[in-house]
Amino acid sequence: MNYLEPHLFQYSDTQGTRSFREEIAKFLTDYARAAKALNPEHITVMNGCCAVFATLSTVLCDPGDGYLIPAPYYGGINSKTWLYGGIQPVHVPLSSEVTDEEGHPFQLTVEKLEAALQSAKKQVIASCSWNERQYTGIRVRALILINPHNPLGDIYPAQLLKECLEFAHRYELHVIMDEIYMLSVYDDTTFTSVLSLDCLPDPERTHFMWGFSKDFGMSGIRVGVLYTRNHEIRKAVNQLAVFHSCPGPVQHVLSQFLRDRDWLDNVFFPTNKKRLKEAQNILVDGLADVGIPVLKSSGGLYVWADFRKFLKSQTFEAELELWQKLLDKKLLISPGKAFYCYEPGWFRLVFSNSVDIIYLCIQRLEQMLHSYAAEPVTNNTSSTADALCNPEKDSSGKPSNTQGKDVSQLKNILVY
Repeated sequence: MNYLEPHLFQYSDTQGTRSFREEIAKFLTDYARAAKALNPEHITVMNGCCAVFATLSTVLCDPGDGYLIPAPYYGGINSKTWLYGGIQPVHVPLSSEVTDEEGHPFQLTVEKLEAALQSAKKQVIASCSWNERQYTGIRVRALILINPHNPLGDIYPAQLLKECLEFAHRYELHVIMDEIYMLSVYDDTTFTSVLSLDCLPDPERTHFMWGFSKDFGMSGIRVGVLYTRNHEIRKAVNQLAVFHSCPGPVQHVLSQFLRDRDWLDNVFFPTNKKRLKEAQNILVDGLADVGIPVLKSSGGLYVWADFRKFLKSQTFEAELELWQKLLDKKLLISPGKAFYCYEPGWFRLVFSNSVDIIYLCIQRLEQMLHSYAAEPVTNNTSSTADALCNPEKDSSGKPSNTQGKDVSQLKNILVY
């Protein structure tokens, strides 16, 4: 693994070295249970999935275009998609309230996708006072789905995944499937990769992302993978990939890593999943003892926890106040606002750490919430029902979709 041939120190193919792409193709074919063997020529390797998001969104959209994304979601996507091309998110708000049509909180449905798309088309985005003309509508060009979901830890059932793909095909939307937590599924829940589907409604507009950061605990290695059958998209992405290439020695080492199937199957993956499940159980049980329920999850490295009863009022100001109190006690927990959640009081807690650290977290959390609850309440006029029914609104009265909202409050929130 440590022996490096001279050619590895030369400029390599910006798409990724051929041998590395071949190993990735074999690996994903097997572990994503692909319907057919992946073609290495359809793979582009970049220095992290952030680079994949930035380049792919720029290629798919024009400045001012939008992409549908269920909210809450990993907030870092906004800056990546905005950086090169000025692409804006169009939120599909998900609620913790369970209805007769929905089986669990924060459930995505095609009806919600449809409503968000139609709302975006009607949204006022510019006006010209000199002739009193108004230009309306955001042109939505793509749908981004994170599966397993971040921060919910939810896994899309195969049927819902197919319905979302059919919806995108109906409106000629590109679909970006972010499956970076694909192999961090620790329950008996069946995970369905988009690569495993026999017949995609629109294979030319379906693009798959994966990386080494989460499933292999290698966030610093900076290697992300894009798989797309669309030749023109791939050609355009590769023009930008020259700015995001991975070092030859890194590609070489990871090739050996992926090739060692005996170790992956019998040591690494079983041990990793076992440890993730144990850590999750410890955190969930500890939170329950403190009186904090969590959303049932089966994948990812975190839980989505309900702190609403600890808020001084059901507002995002109260959420940020609680978050600051947590920080003061050396608890780095991400507030729901950093994930564009429409209900204040939800927090994401990462459990992929040592057992000692998790127990320490629970201990500090219990102490902090006990003292915080004893403080006088200054304003508690809002109810949980109000928060559920009235997500944060902009000056027009519509739910805020723009990333610029409250940047001053969010800029110090680190979300990974």
